[in-house]
Amino acid sequence: MARRPRHIHPTAPLAPRVLLPGDPGRALLLAQQLTEGPLMFNHTRGLWGYTGEAADGEPLTIMSHGMGGPSAAIIVEELCMLGIERAVRIGTCGALDPSLAVGSLVAATEVLAADGTSRALGAGPRVVPDPELTAGLVERADHSGLVATTDLFYDPDPRRAAAWRAEGAIAVEMEAATVLTVAASHGVPAACLFAVSDSEPGAGERIDADTLEAAALRLGRVAFEALAES
Repeated sequence: MARRPRHIHPTAPLAPRVLLPGDPGRALLLAQQLTEGPLMFNHTRGLWGYTGEAADGEPLTIMSHGMGGPSAAIIVEELCMLGIERAVRIGTCGALDPSLAVGSLVAATEVLAADGTSRALGAGPRVVPDPELTAGLVERADHSGLVATTDLFYDPDPRRAAAWRAEGAIAVEMEAATVLTVAASHGVPAACLFAVSDSEPGAGERIDADTLEAAALRLGRVAFEALAES
């Protein structure tokens, strides 16, 4: 018997293609900007999701997954139960490479699994996103490369960031390895795109509200274009 979701309670149809922001407010913003006639897809546990008609006339779902790997794992698992066909995680990251400007976009070509959730789900040291979706993101992003996934936003040990830099990581965030691992376990193509919100993890320059909103809109548009052509 097929499993049924316990945390997503659909109140509108699910589109085959999905954008996955962590922030529920960002899901609402993008639904308003990227779709016509968006309907609330989910509001359970404050994880807002919406489905509407995108610019190409086809449906698009934008579903928030919350903060951190455990929450993202539940949401992506249940979306896979419901039948998604491809997805792009869109979120923020901290720069490990000092050349990454706040507000710029980073496409993950590979993800360093330095978190507990993805490793508990069977991920190896590195997780690879779908090549076709990733190529579309790389073409449109400002930067691309290895991104680290961690469990900690405020990390008390700077040696971890130094180790990720030594492995070639240019940015760090909290959900990508889990999203990719869960999606791959269901044969669902997935990729990840980020806006740089901090000039270094948990410190340094922090993005201002206006720049963050502009970056979020660009994240959504770029990710949608990659989904639409895949």
